[in-house]
Amino acid sequence: MRIVFILGSLVLFISCGQKKIQPTGVVSKNAMVVSAREEASKIGLEILKQGGNAFDAMVATELALAVAYPFAGNLGGGGFMVYRKNDGSIGALDYREKAPIAAKRDMYLDSLGNVIPGKSIYGGLSIGVPGTIAGVFETHRAFGSLPIKEIIAPIIELAETGVVVTKKQALRLEKYREAILRETGEQTHFYNQCIEGDTLRYQALAETLKQISKEGLGGFYEGPVADKLVDFIQDKGGIITKKDLLSYNAAWRQPVVFNYKDLKLISMSPPSSGGVTLYQMFKMMEPYKLSDYGHNSQKYVQLFTEAARRAYADRNYFLGDPDFVDIPLDVLLTKSYVENRMDNFSFDKATSSSDIGHGQIKIMESQETTHYSIVDKEGNAVSVTTTLNGAYGSKIYCDELGFFLNNEMDDFSAKPGAPNMFGLTGAEANSIAPGKRMLSSMTPTIVEKDDQLYMVVGSPGGSTIITAVAQTIMNVYEFDLSMQEAVNAPRLHHQWKPDYIIFETEGFSEDLKDGLKSVGYKINTDPTPILGKVDAIKVLVNGSLEGGADKRGDDTAVGY
Repeated sequence: MRIVFILGSLVLFISCGQKKIQPTGVVSKNAMVVSAREEASKIGLEILKQGGNAFDAMVATELALAVAYPFAGNLGGGGFMVYRKNDGSIGALDYREKAPIAAKRDMYLDSLGNVIPGKSIYGGLSIGVPGTIAGVFETHRAFGSLPIKEIIAPIIELAETGVVVTKKQALRLEKYREAILRETGEQTHFYNQCIEGDTLRYQALAETLKQISKEGLGGFYEGPVADKLVDFIQDKGGIITKKDLLSYNAAWRQPVVFNYKDLKLISMSPPSSGGVTLYQMFKMMEPYKLSDYGHNSQKYVQLFTEAARRAYADRNYFLGDPDFVDIPLDVLLTKSYVENRMDNFSFDKATSSSDIGHGQIKIMESQETTHYSIVDKEGNAVSVTTTLNGAYGSKIYCDELGFFLNNEMDDFSAKPGAPNMFGLTGAEANSIAPGKRMLSSMTPTIVEKDDQLYMVVGSPGGSTIITAVAQTIMNVYEFDLSMQEAVNAPRLHHQWKPDYIIFETEGFSEDLKDGLKSVGYKINTDPTPILGKVDAIKVLVNGSLEGGADKRGDDTAVGY
C-alpha cells in the first residue's frame, strides 16, 4: 500500500509540475492547411475533404496562391517541399529555378569587373528558369491520389470569379505599383491600382491553368504557353529559351535530418541553405539550457545571435547547388566541428563578425516568399516554401499568360564577396553557371518528437527565414508557447554580415537592447516591422492539430 501511495504521489507531482500548454490558434481534429491567404487554405482543405491527401492539397494550395497571392505565389518561380508520410518515411523535392543555358558567371559585371546595380534584380536577365509547375506535377506523380484536373478546377474558378483585395494586399500593390509599371509597361493588365474590397479577376491566368490542366506538364514547358513565355522573356531582354524549359526537371533530395535534445528535425538540403544552417544553430545551442534563460532574455538573444553569426558565415561560403559543387557536409554536419565553432563564445562580450570567418575545411535570399503547411487526416505532412524572390519577382508581368516572373538570378553570387538584395555575401560555391540552381534560404521543416509528428513549420523572409523558423521551434519546445503564440512572438535576426542584430519594431525592450550594447553588440535602429511570416501546425497531445497563422500577414489556418 505504501509503494502504491508513493507511486501515486510521484505521478501526481510530475503531472502537477508539467505545464499544460493551451492552444490559442485554430484547432481541428482531422486535417489542416495554413497558408498566406484564406482562399488558398480553403481550397487546399476542400481537396482534403474530398478524399485527397496532403500531396494533392500541396498542388492545390501552391497553384491557388498564384491566384490569391501574386506577391509571392507563382507559376513563374520555384520552391522546396519537405514531406513526412504517416509511416514515418521522409523526403524532399527541389523545384528551385535554374540559370539559363546561356548564363555566364560575369553576366552582371561591367568592363571593370564591378557589379552593375539592379541588373540581377530587374528586367529579363534577372529571370531564372521556372520550376513551380514541374514541382507540383512531380509531387502529384509520386504521391497524388485525385485526378490532376479535379485538383486544378477550383483554382481556375478562383481566377475567373476573383479574389477580394485585403487592406494589406492593397498596401503592397501601391508600394510596388511604380516598379511594376516601369518593368512591365504602363499598359499592363495587372491590377496596379486598387483599394481594399475590390475584386481582382485573372482571366489570362485561368486560360493558362486550363492549358496546364489539359496538357499536363507539357502544357507549361512545351506548346503555346512555352512559346509565349519564351518570346515574352526575350522581348524583355532575357536569355531563357525553349531548350531551357524543355530541359528543366524537379529533383528529389535527401533532407537534412538531425536531433536536438529529444526532437528530430527534418529540413531542406542544398541548394537550400536552410537545413544545414538550422543544424549548426541548433547544435551550437544544444549544450545550453535555454528554458532557464527565459524567452527573448538577454542571455538567450546573445546565444541565438552568436550561433546564427557562425552558421551564416559557413552558409555563405560553403553552400551551393550540390549538382555543381562539392559541399563538405560530412564535416559541416558533425558535432565536433560545430562545437569548435563556439569555442570563443562568451556571455561577457560580443564576438565581432570580422573575427568570424568560415570554418577551416580543407576544400575550397527573399523577404517576399511564401510558405504553407499541411497535415491530412492520415497523418501525412508537407512543408512547402515557394517564391519569386523579390516582391512580385522581377516586377515583370506576362499579360498574355497572367503571372509574374521571378528574379531568382540575384540569389547567385554575381561576384564573390558582393552582397545580394538581402545583404547576403556569397562565394565561389554559389557562382553563376548554366543550368545551376541558386542558393536559397528557404527552410521548410518538419519536426518529430518521440518518433511522432510534432510540428510542420516554415516561413518567407529571405535571409531571415532560417532564424524565423529556428525561433518558432524554440518558442514551442523550449519556452512552452502555443503554436499561435510561437508564431506571433517578436523575432530577431543576425546573419554574420552586416554585423548587427535586427529586432522587430515591437516586442523588445530598450533595457534589453541597452544590455546587449553594454557587452558590445551592434543593433540596427532602422524600423523593422516584419521578420518572416511563419505558417505552422503543431500536433497536440490528444492528436488534434493547432494552426499558427502569422498575424503579420493575411495568413489563415483552416481545418476540419
